[in-house]
Amino acid sequence: MGVLSAGARHLRTIAAVWFLACGLCASATALAAPTPGQVEAVFLFNFTQFVDWPPQAFAGPSSPIVIGVLGSDPFGASLDEVVRGETVNGHPLVVHRAQHIEELADSQILFISRSERARLASILAALKGRNILTVSDLEGFASEGGMIRFVLMENKVRLRVNLEATKAAGLTLSSKLLRVAQIVAPGEL
Repeated sequence: MGVLSAGARHLRTIAAVWFLACGLCASATALAAPTPGQVEAVFLFNFTQFVDWPPQAFAGPSSPIVIGVLGSDPFGASLDEVVRGETVNGHPLVVHRAQHIEELADSQILFISRSERARLASILAALKGRNILTVSDLEGFASEGGMIRFVLMENKVRLRVNLEATKAAGLTLSSKLLRVAQIVAPGEL
């Protein structure tokens, strides 16, 4: 790890406190009132530590874990600051942003922005059978075949997880992550 900026240190401090004190549940009102986008950026970073990808999800043993952001970026610099200089199991973390799904085909985590609502079904269909963790804050995302949906409830970011979708993609979620998530089946909210 390299030298961190004050903003990155602040976000990491927030993440450490949340994940130790809340067991992955982050409060959007704690510690200098971070925005939901900042909280979600921390979650995306932490998913890299609580999800196991099959070896074929990477071009090589030291290939990066790519966090893709499809559509309008709700994170600003927060996501870049959180992942800067980080590695997980020998994989450096990088962030790619794009407007078209084809440009993010090498992602391990893909955040699908609200701006992509109209194209959601075609995006999820294009990702079928790929080892990509799909994440969004779109209403009904997990019930439509997405894997993890961020839900803001009582100023706290909560997780709704579609285990069928994660298993179909060959991904394994840690029990620590599942312990704090609401498991939903296709067709449920």
